[in-house]
Amino acid sequence: MTQYIIRRALVAVPTLLLISMIIFAVLALAPGDPLAQFALNPAIPESTRDRIREAFGLDRPWNERYVRWLFALVRGDWGFSFASKSPVIGIVVQRIPQTLQVVGLAYLIAISLAIPIGIISAVKQYSIFDQIATFFSFIGGSLPSFFTGLAFMLIFAINLQWFPIVYNSTIDINSWDALVQQLRQMVLPISVLVVQQTAALTRFMRSSMLDNLPLDYVRTARAKGLADWTVVIRHVVVNSIIPVVTLIALGIPNIFAGAIITENLFRVNGLGQLLVTSIQNSDTPTVMALAFIFSVLVVFFNLIADLLYGVLDPRVKYN
Repeated sequence: MTQYIIRRALVAVPTLLLISMIIFAVLALAPGDPLAQFALNPAIPESTRDRIREAFGLDRPWNERYVRWLFALVRGDWGFSFASKSPVIGIVVQRIPQTLQVVGLAYLIAISLAIPIGIISAVKQYSIFDQIATFFSFIGGSLPSFFTGLAFMLIFAINLQWFPIVYNSTIDINSWDALVQQLRQMVLPISVLVVQQTAALTRFMRSSMLDNLPLDYVRTARAKGLADWTVVIRHVVVNSIIPVVTLIALGIPNIFAGAIITENLFRVNGLGQLLVTSIQNSDTPTVMALAFIFSVLVVFFNLIADLLYGVLDPRVKYN
């Protein structure tokens, strides 16, 4: 397995280099001036703007700027944000806890709900429970997150006034009331993400279970006198969970990307909102850093998914 990890890592390096080059070229050639905000300020003369452009290297070709950015990234320097005039790495580190609170907790809840619902739906196929679970999984997977978010805001925040609409990232949890306030404002954004992820994982778990239930080893286990739920848990679930675990690993980067809409909808001060704000401000260093982080997540969790195959299925050999 060690040799396999090394080979995958060696493949990942040129993959990330190619991805970063394409992203950098698109951002560099896209319309929009990162220093447009200075042009609106009459107190800043044109000569000063030219010196700022030269200091940031914006007067050089994009390929030369990419090489400089790449060597700086290797040194741990992610550049300076054009909008906030501060190091990009500091801004990203500051926003990560807010994203993990919402996205991480939502994904854990979705997994905890989807796997047992999918198992019961497959075992009780065509039952009332299965029909209800299938119906809601289709609805939850079909509705876009912005529609679900607006619907939740209209029902639970505006009409019922149970939860706040805007997420307050400045709450200092030093008392019971502050903790309750923090939990209340997390309910709506987490619920939006849970609806989508639970729907997708439930359908996949149910389908995987239905593929394994009619197989010969299940009939053999039942012929030995094992109880039905013992057969399901010890045999069917173990084999059915393999593709689902892979989907869970590959879905982690997707839920980070999907949280972009949710974070902006509820004003969660996380990476998703930072990405949209940076795009609007033509803040190329910040956008480049976030896009590269998402690319690393995709490559990394693809490797994790492949390794999980070998852990869960002893038939898989890494040669």
